[in-house]
Amino acid sequence: MKKIVLALIAVFGLQQANAHFLWLETKASGKLNKSHEVKVFFGEYSYGEREKTDGHFTYAQDFTLHLVGPDGRKTTLDKKAAADHYSASFTPEKPGVYRVILTNDNVDVVDYTQYDLGIFKTEYAAVATVHVGKGTLDDAKATELSKLEVLPVSEGAEVTLQLWYEGKPLAENELKVFLPGGWEKTLKTDEQGKVSFAMPWNERYVVETSYKEQVTGTFKDKDYEYIWHFTTYSFDKQQ
Repeated sequence: MKKIVLALIAVFGLQQANAHFLWLETKASGKLNKSHEVKVFFGEYSYGEREKTDGHFTYAQDFTLHLVGPDGRKTTLDKKAAADHYSASFTPEKPGVYRVILTNDNVDVVDYTQYDLGIFKTEYAAVATVHVGKGTLDDAKATELSKLEVLPVSEGAEVTLQLWYEGKPLAENELKVFLPGGWEKTLKTDEQGKVSFAMPWNERYVVETSYKEQVTGTFKDKDYEYIWHFTTYSFDKQQ
């Protein structure tokens, strides 16, 4: 009986870990020459669960924050820890569309063979867009900072996103849309890697998707059978 209970606890814990992801929170609009803050969370957005930076967040804390300006120039942002998140800031010096992109390929290899998931390495990414003055989403291009990347195509009452993998649109891949209060919706990209959905509520929307890269390798002296890529795109409904 004890073995059964321990097995159930192990499985429950595994499910919780898989449900966790990194996401960004920031205001959708910024101002020229004014500091703009970005926050990084790890947990379950839909249920309001945000891990402590000195707790479970340590599993995914070794990330890098990149800023991609309207001209495509990339810089790295310094991060600082708070109780349940990390924060960073940047000051826009020209109008246009800025993107903050988090990457983390420093997550330890895990062996979930006993759960029929094999041995894999996790890589996280997260993206948020900031509009400063004039600028269109047409200016946003795949950055190659992350193999799996979500790009905004259009925003408004309905949003269209495009999923890219290694610089090419990723078709027939599942995405989940999350809202506060436990609401979620599952969608699938079309042949162009695009997906569209309505935004009826004035909330922050977080989209999460994943992709298994069937490649073997070694990380920190541990062999893995494949890489599991996870990425999120977070945004507010444009008023």
